[in-house]
Amino acid sequence: MEGNLWDLAVQQSKQSKEDGQSTEDAAVFLLGSKNSGKTSIILRFLDRDEAPKPTVALEYTFGRRAKGHNTAKDVGHIWELGGGTWLSKLMDIPINPETIMHTTLFLVLDLSAPNELWFTLETLIQQARSRIETVIAETKSTDPDIKQKLQKAAWERVGDENPDKNMMEPFLVPLVIVGSKYDLFQDFDSEKRKVICKTLRFVAHIYGATLQFFSHKQEQLVSRMRALISHHLFGTTASKTMQTDHSKPLLIPAGLDSIQQIGSPPISDKDIGRVQAKTPFELWKVAYTGYFPQEKTNNPALMDDPAKDPQFKEHAIDALRAQKDEELDRYRRVAERRAKEAESNYY
Repeated sequence: MEGNLWDLAVQQSKQSKEDGQSTEDAAVFLLGSKNSGKTSIILRFLDRDEAPKPTVALEYTFGRRAKGHNTAKDVGHIWELGGGTWLSKLMDIPINPETIMHTTLFLVLDLSAPNELWFTLETLIQQARSRIETVIAETKSTDPDIKQKLQKAAWERVGDENPDKNMMEPFLVPLVIVGSKYDLFQDFDSEKRKVICKTLRFVAHIYGATLQFFSHKQEQLVSRMRALISHHLFGTTASKTMQTDHSKPLLIPAGLDSIQQIGSPPISDKDIGRVQAKTPFELWKVAYTGYFPQEKTNNPALMDDPAKDPQFKEHAIDALRAQKDEELDRYRRVAERRAKEAESNYY
């Protein structure tokens, strides 16, 4: 009997590896709006009672889950990208040829800042897609069918027979769109909430993403988020509960929404004819950004010089840097004076 059980365990382990479903390698990668609560989501998932600190660039941690009565535990990898959109090149680290088949993206958007939401969403989705395509190109030499595998898995998540299939372009890796700070968002004017909810539902639906709202101040939403992360890290059962009422926190699993239920974009019929939009996505962008003009919060000066970013403050290093800057400035002034003296002596 023991031999039979051992053979079965070996067979299941091999099958999991062949299917790319080894939970030991599963990872979630949180990115999104700056100060949107990504760290709070991770801390609540790990049940850590500590105050969140600003994320410095890219941070890694992990979660463990016991395997039944065994002493061994599944390990889930958790990555978090700080800095909003301008550190997005660091996504090259968690998204690579070794991880692409078992990584889930959690795009966290600050619902309380609708005038930054679309810019963050569009920028990070485009950069994540670009990174995924690069990884696919890098992997083709060792796995020429990598893109087909990702596409097959993407359509399995939303359903091959989805009635909106012709309008959908499922993300090649599992995508979860999180609307954070729901405790602030719930006090918005009803019409504003409706526009934001419909827009996020549309984007999530065409990308085959799960959409879920979150607040670390509401335990029910914390429990939902913990269950969702557990599903993607450890393969626990996914919830099929749906909540589409814009007066309540949205909860919509991938593939269960529909264009018909979402409705038309928040733009008048007379204005649609004047809108220059080639795709439904562009039409929703025009409608949303017309309602909520976007503000790009990234400071170009900080993008050029991360040393000026307050989230990277280190007193000892900053003091040394200031000293070196003063020395460089003195050297520059001396060099300029000598150059002028040499020029006057020459003439």
